[in-house]
Amino acid sequence: MLIMAYTPSLFLPADERSNMNSLEHDFDRFAFSKQPGYHEPTVRREFAKAVSLRTVVVYCYDPRAVGIPAAVARELGEVYPGDIVRDERGNKIASTTSLFEVVVAGGRARDALRSITVAQHLFGIENIVIVHHTHCGATSFTAEGIINAYRHEHGNDISTLYERESICITDYLTSLKHDTELVRRSNGTPSHVDIYGYVYDIDNETLSLVVENGGVGSGSKMAATAQAAAAFVLNPDEAHPLEGMFC
Repeated sequence: MLIMAYTPSLFLPADERSNMNSLEHDFDRFAFSKQPGYHEPTVRREFAKAVSLRTVVVYCYDPRAVGIPAAVARELGEVYPGDIVRDERGNKIASTTSLFEVVVAGGRARDALRSITVAQHLFGIENIVIVHHTHCGATSFTAEGIINAYRHEHGNDISTLYERESICITDYLTSLKHDTELVRRSNGTPSHVDIYGYVYDIDNETLSLVVENGGVGSGSKMAATAQAAAAFVLNPDEAHPLEGMFC
């Protein structure tokens, strides 16, 4: 017996289905992999030129923690937020930033591993910074507490959904040691990358270094800061790598 998967567009009138198909086709023009002559290695090389990325910072989505990326940029000598570079037609084709943000609950690294892998693949990275902040909501509950609450309030068992050590923050030293070690063990983390764990004080907006996990062949944080002093800045008068790749 043939069972057809539910597809909403199949139940629309023919003219609306046609419009939807046309719209989906139009979206394809924004995907690099859908362009004529697409060659993945070439596109990857061009992406690496478009942003001189050095550092990925993982932090909490608490609005009070919004100052963390700028604080990390000052600490490591990064360019942030930088400027968006446009081509002559106004397309956004590059950026002068050298720091990317990954924003997740509590700043826990488990939720950032895929983003770190992709950042390395597209741009290459030198530093990964995990930041947990003071008075974080993730310190207000326990792993058992949220598991029990979901069971009673929603009828769902989340006990095996997440690693217990990554659900909340019991204390900052433990959470940062766990997260920096987790990132170091990840196959998506290159061995040369330096990993740092900081606590950010949301009231005085300062960082305290708690954990430093140097990469293979790397120097200390101070050496990385000295290197960052020569941060790459795109020259708006020069041709940029993604120029001409937009329709």
